[in-house]
Amino acid sequence: MRNSFFSFFSFFMPIAKARNDSGISLNLASPAKTRAPHERYFETANGTRLFYRYWPAVNAPVGPAIILLHRGHEHSGRVQHIVEELNLPGFAMFAWDARGHGQSASLIDDPHSFGTLVKDLDDFVRHVSATYCIPSESIAMIGQSVGGVLAAAWVHDYAPRIRCMVLSAPAFKIKLYAPFAYPALGFFHRLRGNFHINSYVKPRILTHDPERIASYKTDPLIQRPISVDLLLGLYRTSARIIADAQAISIPTQLLISGRDWVVHTRPQAEFFERLGTMVKEKHHFRHFYHDILGEQDRRLALEKVRNFVLSAFATPCQQPGLLDADKIGYTKSEFDTLSRPLPLFSSKRLVFGLVKIGMKIGSMFSRGIRLGFERGFDSGSTLDYVYRNRASGVTPIRRLVDRIYINAIGWKGIRQRKENLVQALLDSMMRLHTMGMPVRLLDIAAGHGRYVLEALERGAAETQDVLLRDLCETNVQRGLALAQEKKLEHTVRFETGDAFDRESLAKLQPRPTLAVVSGLYELFPSNDPVSESLSGLANAIEAGGFLVYTGQPFHPQLEMIARTLPSHRNFRPWIMRRRTQAEIDQLVEAAGFRKIDQRIDDWGIFTVSVAQRVGV
Repeated sequence: MRNSFFSFFSFFMPIAKARNDSGISLNLASPAKTRAPHERYFETANGTRLFYRYWPAVNAPVGPAIILLHRGHEHSGRVQHIVEELNLPGFAMFAWDARGHGQSASLIDDPHSFGTLVKDLDDFVRHVSATYCIPSESIAMIGQSVGGVLAAAWVHDYAPRIRCMVLSAPAFKIKLYAPFAYPALGFFHRLRGNFHINSYVKPRILTHDPERIASYKTDPLIQRPISVDLLLGLYRTSARIIADAQAISIPTQLLISGRDWVVHTRPQAEFFERLGTMVKEKHHFRHFYHDILGEQDRRLALEKVRNFVLSAFATPCQQPGLLDADKIGYTKSEFDTLSRPLPLFSSKRLVFGLVKIGMKIGSMFSRGIRLGFERGFDSGSTLDYVYRNRASGVTPIRRLVDRIYINAIGWKGIRQRKENLVQALLDSMMRLHTMGMPVRLLDIAAGHGRYVLEALERGAAETQDVLLRDLCETNVQRGLALAQEKKLEHTVRFETGDAFDRESLAKLQPRPTLAVVSGLYELFPSNDPVSESLSGLANAIEAGGFLVYTGQPFHPQLEMIARTLPSHRNFRPWIMRRRTQAEIDQLVEAAGFRKIDQRIDDWGIFTVSVAQRVGV
């Protein structure tokens, strides 16, 4: 829905043959020629068909690839000049029309979040890799404006093993030329729900190139409206990615406009300074407008991009090993800081002390808070209470306090994690069914087992065996009661068991073909027990079977939790060490699995991944 009342919030938003050391043919000396694209579609995880263009490599049937992400409002047709002017004929080129853009614009009124776009990008890269037999290590990515933020968010949240990425004027913070624009948009969004606003961007402030200006004015596929939900999601995601840019280890080149009327450049510099990669470049183009790769003198920028991409492909794809990140690394330093008491007279200590008092008072009104103090805020009982998402209390004030508690951002993420877990389990069951393998499901730390039981309720695939284990006898008994409530007591087995006992896991019979471990590894800072658990699962799961596992690469309330809430383990402070997605993926891979899919909530807190047991 569009509304002219909100037009003052409108913003400027676009969005001879050589062989290198890695054995990839690059055709460096071939002259630039017109390359005609193939027009195709791919299907996303939620069943949506999106349009993309494919430019095959010249005289190289199998080779490396570059994925181009257009600016906001635009589409894949507007990157044709980049395909030609980069002069990299040995590279296949791909560019999509993002959901709601170009020939995917019929979806403009379909509600979606920025996280949906990031997941779409993950699906697109997987499609390119599988369809054209191009391993991710042979893929480079070039993202412009909003496309640059998409690329950065995808690399951070999904930890792909691509060769490099180039970010051209990434839209980490769009210039909204109205006082308090973001808070006002957030207020109206909460008040009336999602709505659309129009950009009054003029092409003359994007580029000095008269041809690009004219084509922008006459392009019928330019989409000016944008949903406020998407705009606010872009803003929140950008802040999160900048703050945790150290998690990004992909070689990165950043191009900054010197006269950018569309986005702020300071967040770009902050992002670059915090990048965790050892290979990074920053180039500042003093007189360029926002559309750096579409500027009149864009050859200057494209030459930088070309040299960076060729340099990245001149050596084998390498990423830092993270198996010892629990002993050395920035998340270890963060954990150590949270483990140390705050100075006696510090303002933080005062603030968190008041929060803790407030929580104690709240426990007198909220059953959920009281349960947390009684059994631990990370206990299976607390999680099951959060999963149920029903505020309790005999009076309106008690229900209100309980509702405020279970609507905390972390608990929202937990509930979305449950939905992602259920979907990952259903998808894995269908994969097993398609492969002709029996479904024998194992959960090594099930708590009350709610997400597994819900998956069984929704699933169509027949299961041969379902075993749910937990170390806590109370959880086992409550899980049995929940199974009886759902009339699944004859389908599932519950038993006590240690999720970190490698030998007991390896000896499980019948051997599972699908295992799940949810919310467990995040509670333990050391990687040693996690590796033991994963090794036991690798020995237990049949070759070709699947492992569903969760991660927590980010949490906006990490310090508040550490300073105020008790864990179920000896009721000591609940201090978590974050594992980047790359770290948990490397641990899973080291045990003998290959990651094939992932989901993440819109807040970037919890991930749910699926890996397949490599044949032994």
